[in-house]
Amino acid sequence: MLSPLAAMAGFFSLGSLLAQTAQQTSASGGFYNSQTIPLLSPAVNLDPRPARGGGDIVVVAGSALWAQEGPEGTPADIANTPQNSAISVYPVHKGDTLAGIAKMFGVSVNTIVWANNTKVIHEGDQLIILPITGARYTVAAGDTLASIAKKFKADAGEIAQYNNIADDAVLDAGSILIIPNGEVPPTAAQAAQSAKAKAIKKVLKSGEPFLGGAGPSLEGYYSWPVAGGVVTQGLHGWNACDIGAQRGTDIYAAAAGTVIIARGGGGWNGGYGNYVVISHSNGTQTLYGHMSKVLTSAGAQVGQGDIIGKIGSTGVSTGAHLHFEVRGAVNPFCN
Repeated sequence: MLSPLAAMAGFFSLGSLLAQTAQQTSASGGFYNSQTIPLLSPAVNLDPRPARGGGDIVVVAGSALWAQEGPEGTPADIANTPQNSAISVYPVHKGDTLAGIAKMFGVSVNTIVWANNTKVIHEGDQLIILPITGARYTVAAGDTLASIAKKFKADAGEIAQYNNIADDAVLDAGSILIIPNGEVPPTAAQAAQSAKAKAIKKVLKSGEPFLGGAGPSLEGYYSWPVAGGVVTQGLHGWNACDIGAQRGTDIYAAAAGTVIIARGGGGWNGGYGNYVVISHSNGTQTLYGHMSKVLTSAGAQVGQGDIIGKIGSTGVSTGAHLHFEVRGAVNPFCN
């Protein structure tokens, strides 16, 4: 027995229509006119849930278009919705934040920072957005999946699978790889800064007051920075010692250089009060704190022994003295 749908299909077949027409022609005397021509009846769908529409479009992963009809008629019939695997470019809008953009694309903040080499964004910037959390890497000569995985603290198998390459593939220099969950290693400068920050944190935690004393011993480079005076406190703070003298005593530049900070006015200034910092040609700096007067200005070129201020007791200080620091080398006056 034919199903209702099959019977319906047969009813509207060309052969059935011709047979019906022949019967009606015979019954009407062999010809039709406007009064005897048969009318076509509308189709009656015996299926209580007929197919509807035809190719409606839905958005997939926020970027791709996908026809509504799948293998069985709807996208719901497909087990895994295809995800976007392409690198995107996102124009920064007013009010955007790195965290907000990262959430929008489902990646980490660091993924965006590393891909664009910036932690600061502005309206109108064009940001590279990777399809997953991780890093993008341009293959260099001699690179292997193992060496790249080690460099980025990632998994070589995941790198191969995501980039659709064999586990033992020979990588072409200049090709681009996406490193799933990869972490961009810090530059030498960043590593040094991080190490310094960790060392400072460790010292602060231990309660040891001496900080910043690492560096060479530059015997004879720095001269005594006070007219007279004596050491009243040994090594402390940022590689410093205190030299006591009467208020108003001259303070000298311990070595020639450029004044990079000259703060007067008796402010707090981190406890230094009125202070001066001089940058020297060998990359070191000297700091002179608690001055009663500052007699130089930022940008000034000073020679060794030039007067740059007067002894005082500004900031966090007890009694008139000079707080003298050397940064980047051994302080020769702090025994």
